[in-house]
Amino acid sequence: MKKAINIVAILVTVLLLLIGCNKTEEVANKEIQVVDKSSNKVEEKDNIDNIVDKKDDKENSKEEDKKENPFEKIDLSKKPNEAGQIMILMYHNIGKKESEWVRTVENFKRDLKVLYEKGYRPISLKDFVNNNIDVEAGYTPVVITFDDGNKNNFNIIIKDGKKIIDPDCAVGILEEFHEKHPDFPLEATFFVFGKNPFRQKEFVEYKLKYLVEKGLDIGNHTIGHNNFTNLNSNDIQKVIAENVKFLNGILKDYEVNTLALPYGSRPKNKENENYLRKGEYDGTSYNNIAILNVGWKPSYSPIDKRFNPYSLPRVRASEIKVDNVGLYNWLKYFDKFPEKRYISDGNPDIVTVPKKFEGIVDKNKLNGKLLYIYEEKE
Repeated sequence: MKKAINIVAILVTVLLLLIGCNKTEEVANKEIQVVDKSSNKVEEKDNIDNIVDKKDDKENSKEEDKKENPFEKIDLSKKPNEAGQIMILMYHNIGKKESEWVRTVENFKRDLKVLYEKGYRPISLKDFVNNNIDVEAGYTPVVITFDDGNKNNFNIIIKDGKKIIDPDCAVGILEEFHEKHPDFPLEATFFVFGKNPFRQKEFVEYKLKYLVEKGLDIGNHTIGHNNFTNLNSNDIQKVIAENVKFLNGILKDYEVNTLALPYGSRPKNKENENYLRKGEYDGTSYNNIAILNVGWKPSYSPIDKRFNPYSLPRVRASEIKVDNVGLYNWLKYFDKFPEKRYISDGNPDIVTVPKKFEGIVDKNKLNGKLLYIYEEKE
C-alpha cells in the first residue's frame, strides 16, 4: 500500500514539475515577446525620427528657397551698367569773368543744376578709386575736383566778428546746392599746394579742418606747383612729401594719398614715374592711390580692365578752349550713347553689368562684391 502511495506521489511530483517547466517556458516566451515588442517600438521610433528629420530637411529647404536672391531686387528697367564710364571734372577758379581756367559763379551753379537734372550724383575720389560707389539706382556717379587751392575755392568773410563762408566761392556754392538738394552729396576734392592753401594765411588751419570735417577731401598738388618733367627721383619725392608733411602738420590723422599732376606733367625718365606713386623724403613718406592728369575724357569704371588709378583722365569743366572735350560735350555724348555711361544698380555690394560688356570686366577688381551679368531685353 505504502509503495502504491509513493508511486502516486512521485507521479504527481513529476506532473507538477512538467507543468512548472511549461509555465516557465511560457513566461520566458512572453518576456521574449515583450522584448521583441519593445525592440519594435524602438524601431518604430527611429522611423518616426527619420520622418521628422526628412520633414525638417524639407522645411529647411523651403526656407532656403524663401531666402531672397540678392539679384532679384535689381531694377533692370533702369538699365544698370556699372562697367560704364565716369567723369572726373576738373575745375580751377570761380570768378567774375569766364575764361579758360575760370568758371563764373553763375556758370558753376548752372553746371551743378544740369548735372543734377541729368541724373549725376557726386562721390568722393577715394570712393571712386576703391570702387566703393554708393549711388541711387538709375543714377550716375561724378567726381568733382579743384586744382591749386585758390582763394575763390574757399573764401572766408568776417561779418559782425563771425566767420562766414563766401556764398560765391566754390565751397559756399556746393554747400548751398547740397542744402537745396540733399540727394546731391557734398563731395569734392581740393588739390592744394604750398603753405598758404586758399590764400588766407590766418584761416589755413580753420579751412583745412573745416573741409575734412564736412567730408570733403584734400589732395596733393606738390609743395610748389612743381613741373615733374625734368625732376630727378629725389626731387620728385621732395616736392610731394613736403606738401604731405605740411598738410599733416595740421591734419594729424588725415591721409593725403591722391595727387593731381601740375600742368599734367610726368617725368621724362619713365623709371621715375614710380616715385609719383610712392616715396619718402626727410622722414615723410607717401603712398598715392590715385594720380590725376589734366582733363580730356571720362575715366573707365574701376572694374574695367583698362582702369588705371595712376593715370586718371579728367574732363575740363569749362566751355572755353575745350577742343570739343569739355563738360557739355561729354554730357551730350552720354545723352546720345547712354549705354556708355555708368548707371548704378543701387546696391553697393553688387556690380551689375549688361552681358555685352562682360568682356571688359576685371573680376580681380570686384573687391568682394557680387557680379551680376544680365541679358538686356530688346
